[in-house]
Amino acid sequence: MTTFTLYELNSLVRQTIEGSMDQDYWVDAELSECRESRGHCYMELIQKDEFSNTPVARASAKCWKNTWAMLQPHFERITGQPLHAGLKVRLKVYPQFHEAFGFSWIVTDIDPTYTMGDMARRRQEIIKQLKEEGVFDLQKELALSAFALNIAVISSETAAGYGDFVNQLADTPFDFHTQLFPAIMQGEQVEQSIITALNRIYQQQTELFSSPFDCVVIIRGGGATADLSGFDTLALAENVANFPLPIITGIGHDRDESVLDMVSHTRVKTPTAAAQLLISNIEKTQHQIETCEERIAHYAQSRIEIEQLRLARLSEHIPPLFSLVKARQEALLDRHLQTIASHLQRTLEKEGHRLNLLEQRAQALDPTLLLKRGYSITLHNGKLLRDPLQVKPNEEIETRLEKGTIISIVK
Repeated sequence: MTTFTLYELNSLVRQTIEGSMDQDYWVDAELSECRESRGHCYMELIQKDEFSNTPVARASAKCWKNTWAMLQPHFERITGQPLHAGLKVRLKVYPQFHEAFGFSWIVTDIDPTYTMGDMARRRQEIIKQLKEEGVFDLQKELALSAFALNIAVISSETAAGYGDFVNQLADTPFDFHTQLFPAIMQGEQVEQSIITALNRIYQQQTELFSSPFDCVVIIRGGGATADLSGFDTLALAENVANFPLPIITGIGHDRDESVLDMVSHTRVKTPTAAAQLLISNIEKTQHQIETCEERIAHYAQSRIEIEQLRLARLSEHIPPLFSLVKARQEALLDRHLQTIASHLQRTLEKEGHRLNLLEQRAQALDPTLLLKRGYSITLHNGKLLRDPLQVKPNEEIETRLEKGTIISIVK
């Protein structure tokens, strides 16, 4: 049996591959890893079992610098995002085996429409599930406060879009208050980072002594080449859809709406547009208040004028009405005086007659009349004596007669 050196055996493999697989092949796979180094792109390809999600095939792929310089901008322009782990891709490759570095597929072309189709399919699956859960339109049912001035902002602290948003609000006469909840807005950590920020906002919103927020704004800068796949996930969409405050998205891209945009309360394209939305909301409220103030002032002025006219008409009727009332009251007073005088006269006559009767009774009871009739009155110690037993022997009694008084000593 012939024995080969490793280099000889690898050379035999290379010659076999080059001889039997001398053309390019289109392959569908998922990226498990994708990185750039010195202008080259290095990929790890994977295929998972349809039912168990277990990897059933793996391979390495490379796209050399000259080719990658043309394929990268084309792919990102079409899909709106760079190649990254988790994307489904269709690559045009040919096999290469190197004695020192082993086997890899060399990428010569990428079909962005395949990735777009897979992204669209996944988005439709997420949208379908959200609708089946009954949460897809929950945010639309919330009302943005007419006085939305306290804003919770989810963004990268260093993003230019965040600075533009804050500066635009600050340049208004309105008293906006913003609080930043920093989050990663690009790459694979977008989903969990934004969910964490939402949880922090909710926690602060429910604290006893904290100032409540009126709405949440999720903003970021970026253009067509930005990585937006993190905004098309089920977990993030469910968190946003079920959030109790209106959420405004200004992610800053021109392609079709992300799932996050679809389930949010209001979607605008850029952070500055989100700021303008809030400013317009307050301006509308201010206009309504000013309109109401004008209406109230107009109504009050009109009412004052009406009441002044009514008072003027009433004042014209006051003198004759006063004379009439005065005459009526004077006549009523005269009648009352006559009634009082008549009643007083009758009372005086009645009381005078009663006094006469009392006088006659008093005269009839006058003791001098009794004395004139021959009767006498006996007094003891100045008091009328009625009982002889009241007098002791040797005591003095006084007897009054019509013509004089007799003093006697009792024996």
